[in-house]
Amino acid sequence: MGDFTKLQVWILAKELAVEMYSLTASEKFSKDYDMRNQLRRAAVSVPSNIAEGEESGSNPQSIRFFNIAKGSLAELRTQCIIALEIGYLTIEDYTCIHDKAIKISSMLYKLILSRKTTKP
Repeated sequence: MGDFTKLQVWILAKELAVEMYSLTASEKFSKDYDMRNQLRRAAVSVPSNIAEGEESGSNPQSIRFFNIAKGSLAELRTQCIIALEIGYLTIEDYTCIHDKAIKISSMLYKLILSRKTTKP
């Protein structure tokens, strides 16, 4: 366990959250507060849970928080699919978010495996 701000997975997840704030500031989201806020909450949850997991002090707790972060990524991906289908996101924006979410999820999976094989 160390400084979460040095974890590449946290850096990418934080960047994705910032990007989601930017995307949801567009006019398309201006009147759909629920969708905008749900996307933002899911996006912010990812780096937040990575940080909490890294600072938790034990591998079982870390793994728990990393799995929550993976769940939030799945939630974000689902909401982005809906946002795409209702015309709030362009295919380019959707593809960019999707690809980043898949990469972060893969990194989290590897981090979880690593923590499972490391003694507490």
